[in-house]
Amino acid sequence: MRVKLLYLVFILLVTAGLSPAREKAPLMEAVTKQDTMKLRATFNEEDILANEYLKKRLKPIQTNFKRINSIRKWSSVKKKNIEGESAEGGEATFYYKDNHLEKVMARHYGEMGQVLIEYYLLKGRLSFVFEKDYQYNRPMFYDVKAMKESGDIEAFDFKKSEITETRNYFEKGNLIHIVNSQDCGAPFSEEYTREEEKSITEGFERLLKLSQEKE
Repeated sequence: MRVKLLYLVFILLVTAGLSPAREKAPLMEAVTKQDTMKLRATFNEEDILANEYLKKRLKPIQTNFKRINSIRKWSSVKKKNIEGESAEGGEATFYYKDNHLEKVMARHYGEMGQVLIEYYLLKGRLSFVFEKDYQYNRPMFYDVKAMKESGDIEAFDFKKSEITETRNYFEKGNLIHIVNSQDCGAPFSEEYTREEEKSITEGFERLLKLSQEKE
């Protein structure tokens, strides 16, 4: 009788010891798989799939950009002075191939910097606009003498300019994507994009009128 009682107690202890382990292992495994699937799905939707979709729309714009920059011999190149848009003036250069305007380069000069804007056309419409904004470390006239007289430690040095690059992608005349070298990676608002589209388009139209003016 005593042997049977001891055997029963042993069986109960073994059963109680194994039960928690059997319940715990499947639960941990299920949670791990669920969390992993959620993270992977979110990453695919917000990152890879969105980029792949945009990549297809930007491809013809990028191809046209490379095509234009591969041209070594232009049919004609015209230069015009830009007045009234910056303190130090500016200049625009128009590049034609087979009597078609393909590219426009505009330089705007100022005491504290200069802006270079390159306009690329596709079938007569804006396709890509590449803007480079140079902010000088000091005004152009601020030489070593001025530095010493002011007790400063830096004179004007073009190599120390702060450069901001902005790439604007157009599709059928509409601005569809902006990439700025100093942004945080967040997408630009629709309102900001519309304002930029209007500003860029109006600036380009002024250049087109300038190209048609007689010397």
